[in-house]
Amino acid sequence: MAMSERGPRERMVFSAAQLIRRDGVTATGMREVAAHAGAPRGSLQHYFPGGKEQLVNEAVDWAGRYASRRVARFLAGMDEPTPGGLFAAMVRQWTDEYESAGFAGGCPVAAATVDRVQSADSTRTAAAAAFARWTRPVAEALTDMGIPAARAEPLATLMISALEGALLIARAERDVRALTTVATELGPLLDANVDQRPPNGSSRAASDSF
Repeated sequence: MAMSERGPRERMVFSAAQLIRRDGVTATGMREVAAHAGAPRGSLQHYFPGGKEQLVNEAVDWAGRYASRRVARFLAGMDEPTPGGLFAAMVRQWTDEYESAGFAGGCPVAAATVDRVQSADSTRTAAAAAFARWTRPVAEALTDMGIPAARAEPLATLMISALEGALLIARAERDVRALTTVATELGPLLDANVDQRPPNGSSRAASDSF
């Protein structure tokens, strides 16, 4: 959805997420959000009576929902989805951005988590919920690809944790090396967790056919 197609409230939440991922919570002020969103400053109090804390929390929630929706889009673009292929697509979103637009932006959920100067307890709660919202569809996708259910959530957490860590290193180094490395090294390990055993009864059916 283009910025112009969003309503004023949605534009401000989106703008807050974009500014937080670039500048962090502390440096993101209400005036900057209003200017970025092209919204009157007076509308901030109307839409966000809880002030900056409410706006930041909603921006974090938006980011979690965005990340969870991206999982389905990644899968839709894959002819034969694999765990390693899904992780590579998650990484590619960021390498494409960094190679085309530079390293200014990171994950707004991570930014809100580590910026303890301004992040309230409610923001850390919102960040934890956002990571959980993102983890669920990744774990579900892994299960659909044949990874045992007991392994799916831990591996989804591993994927997201590795991606977030690589993002920090990439921004520090101004190089996508860390991102391409985790995709290359972790992909085969993820694929190795796919259960290759035939479905129940298939072996017996095969033996009965001889």
